[in-house]
Formats: sequence, C-alpha cells, structure tokens
Amino acid sequence: MPSASEPRSVREAASVLSAAAAEQLRVSIDRTGADVVLQTKRLNRVLEHEAGDLTCTVEAGVRLSTLNRRLARHGQMLALDPPQDPTVGACIAADLSGPRRHRYGSVRDLLLGVTVVLSDGTIASSGGKVVKNVAGYDLGKLFCGSSGRLGLIVRAGLRLHPLPEAARTLVVPVSSRDVALAHLRTVQRSQLVPSAVDLLWPRKLCLLFEGSARAVEQQLGAARKLVGGSEEDPDAWDEVLAFQTRCRGRRPFAGLDGPMLVRAGEAFLEREVGRDWSPLAERVRAAFDPEGLLA
Repeated sequence: MPSASEPRSVREAASVLSAAAAEQLRVSIDRTGADVVLQTKRLNRVLEHEAGDLTCTVEAGVRLSTLNRRLARHGQMLALDPPQDPTVGACIAADLSGPRRHRYGSVRDLLLGVTVVLSDGTIASSGGKVVKNVAGYDLGKLFCGSSGRLGLIVRAGLRLHPLPEAARTLVVPVSSRDVALAHLRTVQRSQLVPSAVDLLWPRKLCLLFEGSARAVEQQLGAARKLVGGSEEDPDAWDEVLAFQTRCRGRRPFAGLDGPMLVRAGEAFLEREVGRDWSPLAERVRAAFDPEGLLA
C-alpha cells in the first residue's frame, strides 16, 4: 500500500523526499501512482502580501479562491482563472490558465520566483519578490508544465493585478469557420483591450471587458460596432469553463474541425491529444531526478 505524506513546511517536505530517496521509493505529488503520495494541502499559507508592489508569496497548496478572497480586501487579484479552483502549485505544475490568459498571460507570466524541493531532498530557490528581477536561473518557468517530474513546488512569488471596477461580456454568434476567424482577426487588429477572447466553437465568440465602468462601456460599444453581438451576463464564462473542464486534450490551434474551445493560440478538445515528453524535456528531467524517483 502506498503511504501518504502531508508536510506542513518546506523542511518537512524535504525530509520526506530525502527519506524516500534513501530507500529508493518512488514519489508522486498530489496524485496516486507511487510508493509515497506527497500531498500539499497543508502547505496552504499566504506568507507575504506586498500590496504596494502588487506581489505576494504563497505556499503551493493555497487554492485560487482562498487567495483571491484575501487579495480582494486590498482591491487586487491573481489573474489566473482555470476551472475547478486548483491550487497555486497545480497551476504551475500543469501550466493551467483560463479565459483571462488573453490579457494577463499564463502562469509563467505571473510567476516571479519559486522554492522547490528536488527528488533527493535538496531545497532550491530562484527569482524574487519583485516584478523586475533577474537574479539566478529561472527555475519557475522551467517548472511550469513539469507535471511534478522535476521536483515539488513548495512556494511561489506571484505578480498581482488591480481588481477591475466593472466587467461586461459581449457574445457574438458565429455561423461558419470563415466568420469566426474573421471576427478573431478583427478583434486582434483593433484597439480593443479585452481581458478574454474565447471562441466556443461552433456557436459563439465571447469577449470580456474589464476596468473602470466608463472604459468598459466604451470598449463594449466599440466592439459591437466591429463584430456585432449582444451583451450577456457572466454566465457565458461558466459555460466556457465547463467546456474546458470536459476537455481531455489541448494542442496549438490549427483549425476548426469540431466542437472546441479556441483561446490564445491553443485549442481545447473533447478528446485525448498526445502530448509526448520531448527528448529535451527528458534530458532536463534526468538532470533533476537522475534516479527517476518522481512519478
């Protein structure tokens, strides 16, 4: 039977991995499939919040909803909005993002620094607490999308954004591939600054505008003139996230060939799409975990 471990600190996590390495036990992070299942749910503290700098430092087990509730008291947010309320560590390890990726980027764009524990128990940190930081190797970006195969993410420094005063959604019906792509190109080439542009094919294009009430009103009106459509309540984004949750595959956007969600150059599909671990990624993994102890 696999044993479960729920460390409460970086040192405890390092001890777990060090002991497992000494016994040549395989370790999986927040999922089954190894001799030791290491869970991050007790690493759930907000360690620092520098409201004036729009940054915070958190442990990997903090859930996005918990963090954003705390940040909202200061009129700020972490602009990550994937479905199902994952932890910060899961967002980094699985490279998760949601509709706001269009404006704010993916988790790698919001990550200022990380502290990780390698398979032998070594603790390593890189980056810092400020937006403009070039100290050391950028482990954070390397760990984005690593799926727990390089090491355990225990802490993260994050870039924040002001909480918008207003948010409104424009939904544009699309009837054909050419119309859908024409609308996408029109929005991309315009002076519009939407927070999200998601194409829920084959039915509609959803545009989210956020900011001051006056700016949002102007953007919404300009968007209507360019691509038509009508305003809908935020439930449109619930539908988008529900579709993303059902999707089992993701690939670079190459065309429209059935129900899919198109976002920021990627397509989410309701079928499995192979995403092989590349030879280069395998070389990096071997450098971080030469014994292959991380499952």
